[in-house]
Amino acid sequence: MSFRNFPMVPRVIYGKGSSQQVEEIVEPIRQNGYPIIYFADHFFKDKSLVQHIPVQKNDKIIFIDTTEEPKTSDVDQIRDQLIEEFGKVSGIIGYGGGSVMDMTKAVSLMMNNEGSSANYQGWDLIQNEGVYHAGIPTLSGTGAEVSRTCVLTGPEKKLGLNSDFTPFNQVILDPNLTQGAPKEQVFFTGMDCYIHSIESLNGTFLNAFSRSYGEKALELCKKIFLEKSEWDEESDEDLMMASWHGGMSIAYSQVGVAHALSYGLSYVLGIKHGVGNCIAFDQIAEFYPEGVKDFKKMVDKFEVEIPKNICQNLSDEQMNKMVAVALSLTPLWENALGKNWHQQITEKKIKELYEKM
Repeated sequence: MSFRNFPMVPRVIYGKGSSQQVEEIVEPIRQNGYPIIYFADHFFKDKSLVQHIPVQKNDKIIFIDTTEEPKTSDVDQIRDQLIEEFGKVSGIIGYGGGSVMDMTKAVSLMMNNEGSSANYQGWDLIQNEGVYHAGIPTLSGTGAEVSRTCVLTGPEKKLGLNSDFTPFNQVILDPNLTQGAPKEQVFFTGMDCYIHSIESLNGTFLNAFSRSYGEKALELCKKIFLEKSEWDEESDEDLMMASWHGGMSIAYSQVGVAHALSYGLSYVLGIKHGVGNCIAFDQIAEFYPEGVKDFKKMVDKFEVEIPKNICQNLSDEQMNKMVAVALSLTPLWENALGKNWHQQITEKKIKELYEKM
């Protein structure tokens, strides 16, 4: 029997104010005058966070537009721009939510792998290690700071660059950076964590390793989104830890039905990942009855609106593409339903699920 030998993030700093140590951390990785590139969510363009980014010499800040999910074309464009301007870079440091984390990982990989990032969407297709990359999350929930994938929308599909070279070399977890984020954004990224914990814990790939992390992530999500009467500083810290544990849980297992359906929604309709997960999860009580029941309570408590009827006026072509994208995600369906998942999940069944949304 062969066991997967997964990499983990080798270096992690946690603590309020720990992001102040970025300069000290990145200084040793500078090579031959090549710059450090900082990615930051465009949300921070005129905010104080940017003033604390320790730019030196020829270092550069690139603001990442997170209005839409990251695309392979975005990754290729930034990679080409950096090579043209600098030849090489010493490393890439990302400040932001899941989209910026994924862009940071993807551009790092593509600095040392030829061609379009679309050629590497899938499992273990990356051939060469990327440049040094570090993640500094400013939103919690996606688990992108710890995962071995970076999810991109390509010309043919929405799928990650899943590889042993993808995880960050360094992660800095500073709860101060997540304070004050918009309530809905916090909810939808938090639900990403909750949903993939439910999918991991109810999956056929589950083992003691993934269960231990998944149970902790789920416990923290329930504490934050169900049990506590109001949001406070401890909630920011707990959600940051839930995100980390949730990401670790799916590293050795997999996500499931909601994520597969969400990928289709995102590819065809451009719906953001966390929102898409919520739209899908809201309609799949047949697969995760207890999880969906608690999810509906969380939605009511936080008074968040889950979009409805988004698939009502789709063309046949759009619906067929959505179904094809969802159906192509074999590992997700196998985790959810086992090796014989094809007996339950057909094009007709997926279409029926989308029609409920």
